[in-house]
Amino acid sequence: MKPTYSIRILVVDDHAMVRKGLVTFLGSKLDMKVVGEASNGQEALKQCEFLQPDVILMDLVMPEMDGVDAIRAIRQRWSQVQVLALTNFQEKNLVQEALRAGAVGYLLKNITGDNLAEAIRSAYQGRSTLAPEVKDDLTRDSHPPSCQPGKSSLNRSRRC
Repeated sequence: MKPTYSIRILVVDDHAMVRKGLVTFLGSKLDMKVVGEASNGQEALKQCEFLQPDVILMDLVMPEMDGVDAIRAIRQRWSQVQVLALTNFQEKNLVQEALRAGAVGYLLKNITGDNLAEAIRSAYQGRSTLAPEVKDDLTRDSHPPSCQPGKSSLNRSRRC
């Protein structure tokens, strides 16, 4: 039975083969429809203007306009559009920049198809999804070593 709605998706990646693979995969999901593609942030802004997607899968490292700048511009202009960063890079600074810019989630390209589909559904509902590796890095870095879960509480400072 076909759902009564389709999540409208824009795929943004500077690698054509990655875009085509995502479009093909997402085309098999009954509740999702890829409405457009872009190869950089500038194209994403133009596509967003005309297509009004619900969710954007955004690569971060691209020519002309990178993903972080594109996320910021999209969220300022179309606050209802949810953006999921989908990249190969898990550097803490890049993760933080993307989230501060307004990304609802941060995924790595090693994600499984089923997990990607679930992340898109979550983004559509405004819920955040972070790659496990990214979540672990952010959590680990937010506490001093003596405050890590499982560490003895005897040496914890009051800041923990």
